Amino acid sequence: MLKPVKAVARRLAIVNPPLWGKLDLLKTLVQRDLEARYKGSILGNLWPLVNQLAQLLVYTYLFAIVLKVKLDLIGLPTNHFTFGLWLFAGLIPWTAFLGGLMLSANSVVQQANLVKKVVFPLALLPLVPILTAFVESSLGLMALILFVALTAQTIHATLWLFPLIWLPQLLLTAGLGYLTAALTVFLRDIPQTVGVVLNLWFYVTPIIYPAAIIPEPWRSWVFWFNPWATIAEVYRDLVLVGEVKHWAEWGITSLISICIFCIGLWVYRRLRPAFADVL
Repeated sequence: MLKPVKAVARRLAIVNPPLWGKLDLLKTLVQRDLEARYKGSILGNLWPLVNQLAQLLVYTYLFAIVLKVKLDLIGLPTNHFTFGLWLFAGLIPWTAFLGGLMLSANSVVQQANLVKKVVFPLALLPLVPILTAFVESSLGLMALILFVALTAQTIHATLWLFPLIWLPQLLLTAGLGYLTAALTVFLRDIPQTVGVVLNLWFYVTPIIYPAAIIPEPWRSWVFWFNPWATIAEVYRDLVLVGEVKHWAEWGITSLISICIFCIGLWVYRRLRPAFADVL
C-alpha cells in the first residue's frame, strides 16, 4: 500500500521539487562532478592543489626572484616564501572563478539531453562547475592556512569571516555563469570571448603584483570597480594580516555581486524557454 504512495510522492517531488530537494540534487551533481573529473588518476582530487602550487612556484620565481619584488607583512619574515604566500592567497579565489566560469559557460550546451527533460531544474546546470571549482579551491585555502600557521606560528581569528567574502565571490561567479551559459546557447563564440576577457581582467587585477605599485589616481578606481581586486585583498587580510583593511570596498563588492547575480539569473530565466528549441 505504501509503495505506490511513495512512488507518486517521488514523482511529484521531481516535477515540482522544493528548495531542499533542489539543494540536495545540486549537492549530488557536484559530488558526481568531483568524482568524474579525475576518475582513474592516482592523485585524484589533489590535482587542483598540485596545479595551484605549480602556478604559485612559477609566479614566485618570476616576481620574487627574477624581478625581486618584496613585501613586508606584519608577523611574517620578509623573504621569497612570504611573497609566495601572499601571491597564493590572491590566486586561490581567482582560480576558483576562472575554472568555474569557463566551464559554466558551456554547461547548458554540453547537457542538451537534460535541457530537453521538462522535469529537470535547469537553473542548477551553471552552478555545478562553479561549486566544483570552489570546493577544489578550498584545498588550496587549507594549504595556505597551514603554511601561514607554520611560518608565523599563529592562526588569525579573522578566518571566521571567510563566509562573508565567499558569498559575494559565489554570487559574482554565479551571475556571470548564468549570463554566459544562456548566451552560449545562441552564440557559440561566448566561451572564447570569456577566455580573452578573463586574461585581460587577470592582469588589471592586483593579484600577481602589489596594489601599492598602481599609480595613486588609479588605485581607488581599481578597488571600487574591480570586485576581484577587493576579493583578493580581503583573502590576504583574513589569512595573512589578521585585520580587514578594505571594509568599504568589501561592501561595494557585495552590492556589485548581488546586482550581477540578479541580472545574470534574470537573463537566464528569460532565455531558458528557448533552450530546447535551439539545442
